[in-house]
Amino acid sequence: MTSVAGNLDQPATPPAFQHVSGGRKVKNAIATGLVSLAFAVAVVPLVWLLWSVLEKGFQYVLDADWWQKSFAGLTGRQFGGGVYHAVYGTLVQALICAAIAVPIGLLVAVYLVEYGKRGRLGKAVTFTVDILSGVPSIVAALFIYALWVTTFGFSRQAFAVSLALVLLMIPIVVRTTEELLKVVPDELREASYALGVPKWKTIVKIVIPTALSGIITGIMLAFARVMGETAPVLILVGYTQFINYDPFDGPMASLPLVMSQELTNSAPAAQTRIWGAAVTLILLITLINVLAKLISRFTSVKTR
Repeated sequence: MTSVAGNLDQPATPPAFQHVSGGRKVKNAIATGLVSLAFAVAVVPLVWLLWSVLEKGFQYVLDADWWQKSFAGLTGRQFGGGVYHAVYGTLVQALICAAIAVPIGLLVAVYLVEYGKRGRLGKAVTFTVDILSGVPSIVAALFIYALWVTTFGFSRQAFAVSLALVLLMIPIVVRTTEELLKVVPDELREASYALGVPKWKTIVKIVIPTALSGIITGIMLAFARVMGETAPVLILVGYTQFINYDPFDGPMASLPLVMSQELTNSAPAAQTRIWGAAVTLILLITLINVLAKLISRFTSVKTR
């Protein structure tokens, strides 16, 4: 009896694999090779593209004048100048877009996860977000043009570009936030409700802080994505070689707009501006992605 009881008290250990068949090894090797091949097929064009752009344009971003001057007074065949006016326009348009799109996207995502799971309004909102996710940037730009310029009679300006970017940024923020809020364990919500905490305070104090790290990362990635959109700036704002600090009046340059404008000029000076603007945009987007990673690390919820 003692030996039986002692055996029952000991936890059962699962049997270890004694032998792996040759067929399983072959299948594993084939699967590993296919995954590695797919990775190489995806990475090689990306590396080639980045190398080509950096090789032709990186020398220009090392010049201090590139960040301190504009193209004011330069003809299409003259070398020199810089893109600080385009960097300013790109950041201002994206920041205005984020100031509008992020609160709307967060509120919509919270509603879909916490309140509108089974309601008709929730289904309608989900359907609308799905449609916005597939809208091309040029369609969003044409819609804002028809509404802002044709219907209301306002002029083409940088703020109209931001409105078009809002339509592109909202579905990204909604989908990212929605998925992250779903990952938050229901046990945290139930424990808060058991302590008598209202639902709105549970969402603000527990649910959102738990998913805040991923939410910020998603917002930063959406911000970087809208910075490179070309169609809205081509349709909704005019190009200028000078700096314009007012997003509500007059033309304003941006990095995508600089590249599209210089493409019409075959002069060597124009080609250098294209490559330099492309490298500048890549560096800005890379910096934002790195910043998103750092913010995600420092805002993540500590489990210990």
